[in-house]
Amino acid sequence: MNNVAVGCTAALGFLLFGLGWPVSGVRFFKKRFSGYETDPSDLLFKVVRAHGNTAEYAPFFAILFLYLGARHAEPWVMWTMIAATACRYLLVIGMIAFPTLAKPNPVRFFGAAGTYCCGLALCYAALRTL
Repeated sequence: MNNVAVGCTAALGFLLFGLGWPVSGVRFFKKRFSGYETDPSDLLFKVVRAHGNTAEYAPFFAILFLYLGARHAEPWVMWTMIAATACRYLLVIGMIAFPTLAKPNPVRFFGAAGTYCCGLALCYAALRTL
């Protein structure tokens, strides 16, 4: 198994499970144990959305990483795995560190755009293994 594929998969796992801590912590601090306000500047809303968005993308990236990593992928595929992982972290930073989700910011934009581009490139790489 390729170390880059396993490392990127683990990094996405840390991101996904690691985001559970702030969700629980903010819920405890706000005494809001169910649901959340839909105010895009509310910290609980932002961490719940960051966790949810990560839960939507991380599993499929992990499948692509491990599948391609098991097939002696080309160097560009390894670099795309690293870029995809970095973009997922950028997206989370862009969602949580900025004042509101109601306005775009460059960190969130590059995290999202990179997620889409890297995801498409890795799907293409998977098709090439047929």
